[in-house]
Amino acid sequence: MKLNDLRDNAGARKARMRVGRGIGSGKGKTSGRGVKGQTSRTGVAINGFEGGQMPIYRRLPKRGFKNLFRLDFAEVNLDRLQAALTAGKLPAGETVTAATLVAAGVISQAKDGIRLLGRGELTSKVTIEVAGVTPAARAAVEKAGGSVVVLEKKAPAEKPAA
Repeated sequence: MKLNDLRDNAGARKARMRVGRGIGSGKGKTSGRGVKGQTSRTGVAINGFEGGQMPIYRRLPKRGFKNLFRLDFAEVNLDRLQAALTAGKLPAGETVTAATLVAAGVISQAKDGIRLLGRGELTSKVTIEVAGVTPAARAAVEKAGGSVVVLEKKAPAEKPAA
């Protein structure tokens, strides 16, 4: 086999329809756009428009609730924390805070605080300051001889004008 013998399987690529090439082509004259009107012309973008009928996105009820004051936490699992301690990126004796985790490269940004999750094991004794902690993560840290300090929750920002 040579490079000039390579080709797609039969029917793998379909040639585009060439419009406006005579009445015998099946897509001549109006090129499949019908006769007159807005959509027969170029530059038409009427997404969601239903010809004056009430559009479906306005007919259907809106569902759900979006909390404007929800806090977004950076999540850290115990195995990531232990890997950073083992590699020497985090100081063993000091308190681990959001700033030290960012400096060590465990997380990229602290967001609204750190939430400690319980995946993996922790063998090092460590004191960690977090905004939230799961019961399994707290138990694992205390089992290793460390402690978890849960910081005060941030006050939500002023409510935006409605």
